[in-house]
Amino acid sequence: MINVRSPRLFRETRRNYMAALGVEVNMGNDDGDKNTAVRVPERVLRRDQARLEEVERRRNVKESQSVTEEKSEFFTSTFNAERTAVEEMLSSCKDNDRQKSAKTLEEATLKIQQLQKFLSDSIMFLTQYEIRQAQASLQKLQSTLAEKRDELLPKKKFAFRSRNTEASKQPAPVQQTTEKSASDAAGIVVVDASVSVYQCGFSNADSQVLIKQAEEIQQRDVLLSHLTNCKVRLYGCPSTLHIKNVRGCEILSGPVSSSVFVDQCTDSTLVFPCQQLRTHNTTATQIYLHVTSRAIIEDCHGVRFAPFTWTYPGIHDHFTVAGLDPNRNNWTEVDDFNWLAAGTPSPNWTVIPETERKCSWDVVEQAS
Repeated sequence: MINVRSPRLFRETRRNYMAALGVEVNMGNDDGDKNTAVRVPERVLRRDQARLEEVERRRNVKESQSVTEEKSEFFTSTFNAERTAVEEMLSSCKDNDRQKSAKTLEEATLKIQQLQKFLSDSIMFLTQYEIRQAQASLQKLQSTLAEKRDELLPKKKFAFRSRNTEASKQPAPVQQTTEKSASDAAGIVVVDASVSVYQCGFSNADSQVLIKQAEEIQQRDVLLSHLTNCKVRLYGCPSTLHIKNVRGCEILSGPVSSSVFVDQCTDSTLVFPCQQLRTHNTTATQIYLHVTSRAIIEDCHGVRFAPFTWTYPGIHDHFTVAGLDPNRNNWTEVDDFNWLAAGTPSPNWTVIPETERKCSWDVVEQAS
């Protein structure tokens, strides 16, 4: 400790101390002038400013993380509550009151669609694990719903078997029978054993033009399976679209209200608007996409994306019916569940260069 008795010596000592810190000080004159001027170097100011900015950044990160956690907790609790409600609705369906069961199944279908939309709108703040869990729950609900429909409302199944029986009585080549199943007038097809659901669509066709009009697919589940070298046109707005085991096909669809599920697709071109896209086990395929939430791929290679470019009379009305915003398209926001490296693009998908994109599509007609 320095004991300074002289005022002049005191001022001199303090001046030397401040200079050692890099601060310029004007202490006034020796006649007792009390005015003191301190000039802080720019580097000290910059260091102080940087410190304040870092404190603010950390505070913002903490607040943002807190908000995200709150949103995630809200989603989980709400989703689980709605899922439980749907499960209770499905378990309450009994075969002794078919009319009531049919109404309950319709309500369950609507609630599942609402859950799909809730998940799509919440994807931006959910982790990939939470997304996987929610998707698995939705698929389980859809499977249970399909089983209940098959169990309690078997009329369509009976009618389909009846038509097959009549067709089998008439001598016809095998190829003609295949064409009949692909373009069934009632629009009911039976999928392979792994998907025991009755849906509208086409199945088991090769080198054909397959068309469905709006009234045939309006807000219905549509299934396209086991197609090879086919051109498919869906002029309407399905509720969901399932594309499974297709090769060398060109599939164009109007707006899909909820999700499009693609599995085992090779060397094909897919064109559709939807709320959400899930693609599995797909290779060498181009997707012209309009999606209002996000696209998800898994176990895919060589998938290329471009914005949706198809149009037909009435498509704007179908966007409205499907509840999709034509001005909101997140076609470049693709999540690859097999590529979790942050900051590094996935090698499993790319964007189609503008010079290679297709802007017009053939007008096709179904053979009579």
